[in-house]
Amino acid sequence: MQSGAWPEWQQNIKYGLIAIAALFALDIIFDWNFITWAWYISLLVVFYIIYRIEDFVRLRSLMYAFLPLILLEVLQEATHLGNWKWLNDLENGLENAKAFAIIWLVAMIVIITRQNKALKKVELKTLHEEHLKQIAETKKAELEVLVAERTAELTKQKEELQQIVVELKATQAQLIQSEKMASLGELTAGIAHEIQNPLNFVNNFSEVNAELIGEMEQEIEKGNYEEVKAIAQDIKDNEAKINHHGKRADAIVKGMLQHSRLGSGMKEPTDINALADEYLRLAYHGLRAKDKSFNANMKTDFDVHIGNVNVVPQDIGRVILNLITNAFYAVNEKKSHHPENYDPTIFVSTKKLNDWLEIKVADNGPGIPKKVMDKIFQPFFTTKPTGEGTGLGLSMSYDIVTKGHGGQLLVKTKEGEFAEFIIKLPV
Repeated sequence: MQSGAWPEWQQNIKYGLIAIAALFALDIIFDWNFITWAWYISLLVVFYIIYRIEDFVRLRSLMYAFLPLILLEVLQEATHLGNWKWLNDLENGLENAKAFAIIWLVAMIVIITRQNKALKKVELKTLHEEHLKQIAETKKAELEVLVAERTAELTKQKEELQQIVVELKATQAQLIQSEKMASLGELTAGIAHEIQNPLNFVNNFSEVNAELIGEMEQEIEKGNYEEVKAIAQDIKDNEAKINHHGKRADAIVKGMLQHSRLGSGMKEPTDINALADEYLRLAYHGLRAKDKSFNANMKTDFDVHIGNVNVVPQDIGRVILNLITNAFYAVNEKKSHHPENYDPTIFVSTKKLNDWLEIKVADNGPGIPKKVMDKIFQPFFTTKPTGEGTGLGLSMSYDIVTKGHGGQLLVKTKEGEFAEFIIKLPV
């Protein structure tokens, strides 16, 4: 027989137990032999069913406990079927054996009780573990759902952040270009002023040469060749001056173009003194063109022994221009708040110290407050009013000096008295 039949046997067992109980009661009341045998046979049938059906495996221990006593009872009952002597002797032996069967029954019941208690504990523990397992599986499923939702949310946030980074990079590139164009704008007025002088010389000497050529033609007609030679020499001298001032204008235009375009990143021998002097004058005239009332003293101290230094000229020029423009802005601000007894001064110097070149840009303006000293080289930080600065000038300058040239950009200041920026470049 197969296991799993317990639900099908429940009703039959119920009726069987009722029948056995009825037989047991009738046997006690009437003491009829056939009822006794029917009761014994019923018990043996129950034992057989327990033995054969796997679903009753837990009842087998109890069956083994009762089986010796039942078998002895059956044998003892069988001795009453005849009056032979050997049956009487067997009955006496069975009485003694029944005592041991009863002891066996009691011992087995004790053992079975303990086993059932232990089994009950194991079952309770198993049920508890299964319950915990179900809770764990439920929690795991909930966590998996939460993780999936969180992952989807983080993925969405990541994509949004990536898009923001792309937009920020584009904005930063635009702001950097705006900063470059702003510095170019600062130069424009100064360039216009600077280029006007050589152009005036070119125009003036060109007009003089035109007049001299007319005079020379008249002297040729007169045959006065000595005078013709003198006039020719004057024309030649004027042409040399035109050439000189034309080259000066050309240099200014080339400098402007070099500043406006992106640097190639290629270093080349550069006259730092000429570069600093050029941007100092251009920045000054640029501010003067915007504000006619602006005025400041400009002092320079250039080390003539520096020679040419290997740098990216348009980048270092941009740094110098930015520092000088900031210095002019600072002294102008202080002048607007302290108009009396204040003499705005900008000081630019160069000096070679062993393997380093120092370029200093100092001013006697209001200085830099201590609370912002740690932020001045941060991108987008500015102390200027909104709309007057991008906050990228010093940041770009710092990167050009430190990352582009392996140098240092330092600052010294005393609030209310001065600010000094020091560019240190390896040479």
